[in-house]
Amino acid sequence: MDKLIITAALVGAEVTKAQQPNLPIAPEEIALAAEEACQAGASIIHLHVRDAQGRPTQDKAIFRQVIKGIKERCDAIIQVSTGGAAGMSPEERLQPVTLKPEMATLSTGSVNFGDEVFLNPWGEICSFAKTMQKYGVKPELEVFEAGMIENAKRLLKEGLLTAPLHFDLVLGVPGAMPAGPKALLYLVDCLPQGSTFTVAGIGRQQLPMAVMAIIMGGHVRVGFEDNIFYSRGVLARSNAQLVSRVANLAREIGREVASPEEARKVLGLKRD
Repeated sequence: MDKLIITAALVGAEVTKAQQPNLPIAPEEIALAAEEACQAGASIIHLHVRDAQGRPTQDKAIFRQVIKGIKERCDAIIQVSTGGAAGMSPEERLQPVTLKPEMATLSTGSVNFGDEVFLNPWGEICSFAKTMQKYGVKPELEVFEAGMIENAKRLLKEGLLTAPLHFDLVLGVPGAMPAGPKALLYLVDCLPQGSTFTVAGIGRQQLPMAVMAIIMGGHVRVGFEDNIFYSRGVLARSNAQLVSRVANLAREIGREVASPEEARKVLGLKRD
């Protein structure tokens, strides 16, 4: 197996300080949380940002500030979100890609997302893929349903993606594919040959899905975006605490954790 790549999803667009007092929101808080997560074993920082009022934003200037702060503190791969938040326009969502981060998320379909609908019509998916090609950004293909893998294969066939592909299999979102062994095995079986994959379990499914991913040779995403608890009813102290647990579990069963540079080699990333 490749060494384990751990992604830390530090902020997200939904969680509030009222729900998780340790949520990093200010640029300096996010940069410090990224450094701590990297020290705990994360090699990718999945990045959302907030405005001065704590609201989700895709403002390019705020992303630039946060990315600068992270780079000053650690060598983690920065993966910007193009999901943003419900109701944002495609133009809003694409703003951080123009900063030329090493990676960005690319959702390959629409899906019910709790009480909202996360809309990604085919034309917009193609536009996002072309923009990432233009700026030399490697997509992480966000999959909430099996049909999204088929859309990714279509993008590959049409020359809008370059193999090998990297996927994030997100399981347990209310309204989307449930988290569980059968669902994960099915999705992995659908992936194009040679692909790599990360698994993100939502809420209480974060830990069991992480364990399955480690055993299956996949990679793991943890963090406050997907889960704010360390155990039942106990809030996590930090994103780094969630990262550290996964890193320790992997080492206990003999799977080494990738450094950022080792993760770059696994994912085929080339720095300018």
